[in-house]
Formats: sequence, structure tokens, C-alpha cells
Amino acid sequence: MIVVLIRFLILALIVYLFYRGIAYLMDPKRKLDDAYEKGSYYFYDDVKNVRKNFFISYKGALFEGEKYLGTTDSAFEVVSIFVWARDTMKLQGFTRDDFLFLEKEILMNYADADISWKNPIEQLMKDQ
Repeated sequence: MIVVLIRFLILALIVYLFYRGIAYLMDPKRKLDDAYEKGSYYFYDDVKNVRKNFFISYKGALFEGEKYLGTTDSAFEVVSIFVWARDTMKLQGFTRDDFLFLEKEILMNYADADISWKNPIEQLMKDQ
């Protein structure tokens, strides 16, 4: 009887560890951190929750966006987005085209939104 119980506990432990491993690998926050370290692109957002900010990792810089809900012609949608860089020193080497790419990626999820940038990005986008 004890042997069967021990086998059951070992099997349950293996299943639990497998579940936790899969959950860790699929965690979007971990994917964002990994992309940030590698300097690659990753868009982390909870589209269904307007109160949560989204994060974008791109070329070694981390951007954060704040969403604001408003009305469109037919529904309540995200109508305004305010985006800033977490560390402006990481923006060295960025061009206007990089920010236009980020705007395009944001508009894929929030088509009705107007995007505003925080300084110094705002100055670059206005100058040209």
C-alpha cells in the first residue's frame, strides 16, 4: 500500500514539474525579458485589459505604452496611446523609421488609436 502511494506521489510530482516547466517557457513576461536581453523585437500586451500598459522590446531598448479608452463611431475602443522609452540612453542609433515601425506594430492591435510619444522621441517625430 505504501509503495503504491509513493509511486502516485512521484507521478504527481513529475506531472507538476512538467506543467511548471511548460508554464515557465510559455510565460510572455519571460519572453519579453529574453527579447530585451537579446536586443530583439517583442510586443507584450494584454489586449483585453485596457488598464495594463504594454511593453515593446526593440533593438535593445524597452518601450512602455499607456492605453486610454474612449468612444469611436460604434464602440468603446482604445483611442489614445502614450509611449515612452524606459531608458532614453538606449535610444542611441534609433532613426525615425524605427519609431514609424513601432507605430505600425502598435496600430496593428489598436487601429483607432492616436499615438503620442514622450520627449525626446516626440521632437524627432515632429522635426521631419
